[in-house]
Amino acid sequence: MRASSEISMAGTDGTTQTNPTARQGDADRTTRTDHTNETGETDETGDTDDMDDMDDTPVMYVQPSVAGAAKILVVGPMGVGKTTLIGTVSEIKPLSTEATMSQAGARLDTKVRPSKTTTTVALDFGRITLGGELVLYLFGTPGQQRFLPAWKDLARGALGALALVDTRDLEGSFDAIGHLEDLDVPFSVAVNAFPDSTPHSEDDLRSALDLLPHTPLVICDAREHQSSVKALISLVSHLIETLTEAS
Repeated sequence: MRASSEISMAGTDGTTQTNPTARQGDADRTTRTDHTNETGETDETGDTDDMDDMDDTPVMYVQPSVAGAAKILVVGPMGVGKTTLIGTVSEIKPLSTEATMSQAGARLDTKVRPSKTTTTVALDFGRITLGGELVLYLFGTPGQQRFLPAWKDLARGALGALALVDTRDLEGSFDAIGHLEDLDVPFSVAVNAFPDSTPHSEDDLRSALDLLPHTPLVICDAREHQSSVKALISLVSHLIETLTEAS
């Protein structure tokens, strides 16, 4: 998982996009042009027509110390916390394709709790740097069964996956984990601890999910940054061990 000073990002189509490392100050530079108004006064304006429409979120460039990058999937059933986890850990403004759930979709999708009013309809995207050396590009998959065929495209170029699980509905996670196995994508499992979740032992969870002995299993809270980062670190450690054993 080494790269040059130019960090390669795997796209959903299997291609890579190369972005040279940039300096933070570059984002602050705006070409400015003098314009004379009707009163003869000079106005200094930017090249954009309406600067007020620009997102004021600061641009976060990849750190110069970064030496490698990996595409990681975040998968699981609808409502398990994928969008929340990516938004919690992302060091850039995450991309989210949340849409309001409709009656038409309700006829096809598994019923969720009344508090769930939106759902991902394409993908979630975020980025996190671990240890200043490794960048993870996180791709959250839709949780509905009807979107499973799209996983093949999202999985292209992925080094591994974090499978989120909700113990209140373990059966809902079977398809996601099975799909990762069918696609031969290495993965680890993170049990998202909801406030009303019933605690279970690791042995019971492994048995219920039919996990192989070497598959990592951790408990996390997708709302907490440190907890979510630990889940990703567990996955990365597993991937490094897998690659080391294969070499």
